[in-house]
Amino acid sequence: MEIVCFDTLPSTQHYLLEALEQGSLEAPVAVLARVQSAGVGSRENGWEGAVGNLFASIALPIAQLPSDLKLPSASIYFSFVMKQLLNELGYDVWLKWPNDFYFHDAKIGGTMTQKVGEVVVCGMGINLQNAPDGYGSLESSVEAEGLLRGYLQKLLAVPSWQEVFSEYAVEFERSRAFSTHIHSTQTSLKASLLDATLCEDGSLKIKGRRVYSLR
Repeated sequence: MEIVCFDTLPSTQHYLLEALEQGSLEAPVAVLARVQSAGVGSRENGWEGAVGNLFASIALPIAQLPSDLKLPSASIYFSFVMKQLLNELGYDVWLKWPNDFYFHDAKIGGTMTQKVGEVVVCGMGINLQNAPDGYGSLESSVEAEGLLRGYLQKLLAVPSWQEVFSEYAVEFERSRAFSTHIHSTQTSLKASLLDATLCEDGSLKIKGRRVYSLR
């Protein structure tokens, strides 16, 4: 897969979405920036950072995703494949439902996914070396481009959703001590998940209502 690299971008996600719309790039493709000055995270929150961190967006045709993946849970899928890679590199990174990377008890990054026609665009930011106040980092010497190339290799091997979910379901209990945003409301998972069930499509069933992860 082609990786388009930049020294700096306001947002890899915005750049890739515009390039796909204008036809200057076609999926499958990835965009990587050494520095991101106006990155966008979940719920349009900012996600910025310095040299040494990962700032990337990946566009994949839906036809190249596993056939058993439900698109509303694409964030979990993309995130967990990266989490697996970081574990293989020796880092105790885990995934808080639905798409936040944690290293021990500190958030170090996250993903967001958007469906554009027959393409899914995943934006991902991970604090590899530096962290703003309130966040953690891996304090790692891992280089962003090498990490992205390893990640794309794993994605293009097309692990099934069931394969990913079987591992994620075991790890899911670690999310209970934290909170997440559900329908724009911050919800304590410690309380709500006592009445919640993780469904096989990656959604939560809370008091009879399904909540999905796509952001």
